[in-house]
Amino acid sequence: MSGLTVIVLRHAKAAHDGGLADWDRPLTARGERNAREAGELIGRLAPGLILASPSVRTRQTAELLGLDAPIEFERDIYEAYPEELLDLLRRTGSDVETVVLVGHNPGVHQLVLSLTGTAGDHFPPGAFAVIELPGPWSEAAPGDGRLVSTHFP
Repeated sequence: MSGLTVIVLRHAKAAHDGGLADWDRPLTARGERNAREAGELIGRLAPGLILASPSVRTRQTAELLGLDAPIEFERDIYEAYPEELLDLLRRTGSDVETVVLVGHNPGVHQLVLSLTGTAGDHFPPGAFAVIELPGPWSEAAPGDGRLVSTHFP
């Protein structure tokens, strides 16, 4: 298989409530709007799978995208290093051509840098990068990706 696409998405803007554990922080109203807007753009790429951290803000982001694709919540995405995220992508089935990975910084920003060699100085909440990989998923490696586009809310 060739022509694979991974869309690396940082969760949308989350509340900073001192009374909540980091895991439990929900999206702000702006974050909810940004997630829906991202979904409109990402939907054009017809993803076949969404991989998301199960924290509240990433779960909400993944669901608000409104994409016609199954969502798999993966605990390992929370606080993951880029190599761990890449390992997760390598386990993607060969029948899936486009994956959305919804996670957290610094891991998602570093994954974009690892795959493409470029990532810019910042990757704010709600940002995403569209990356083409030569395939198959099982052979995805640092430096294999080509940055197609980025979106910043």
